[in-house]
Amino acid sequence: MSTTTRRPPVGIDTLLERVRAGYQRIEAPEAHEAAQNGDALLVDIRYAALRERDGLIPGALVVERNELEWRLDPQGSHRLPEATGHDLRVVVICNEGYASSLAAASLHQLGLHRATDLVGGFQAWRTAGLPVEPVEPVRP
Repeated sequence: MSTTTRRPPVGIDTLLERVRAGYQRIEAPEAHEAAQNGDALLVDIRYAALRERDGLIPGALVVERNELEWRLDPQGSHRLPEATGHDLRVVVICNEGYASSLAAASLHQLGLHRATDLVGGFQAWRTAGLPVEPVEPVRP
C-alpha cells in the first residue's frame, strides 16, 4: 500500500500563474524584433483552422501543439533542423497566450531554458499591427 500523499487539485488559473512565474514572457513588438534579428525562433502552435482564418506570422515555424516537444527537443530523434540546442530562444505562439504558456513550460522541462511565450498570442501580434500573411488555400 502506498503512503504517498496526494496533492490537492490545482485549477488552471493557478497552474498558469505557477508556470509563468518560471520564465519571462515576451510582448509582440519585442518578439518581432528578436525574430528579425535572428535572436528568437517564433513557433506557431495554433491549429490549422485558426491559421487559415487569421493568417500566419511571416517566418514563424508552424508546429502543431501535439508535436511540439518532439520537434523542438534538440536531443530528439524527430527534431526539426531549427532545434539546434538547449540555448535556443523559442517564442511559442497560440491564439491568445494561454496554451502557449503551458507549452513553454513543457519546453523548459526538456531543458530549453530560454523558451517563452507571446503575451496575448497571435491576437496581440495582429493588434500590434505586426506583419501577418494570408494562408494560401490548399488545392486538392
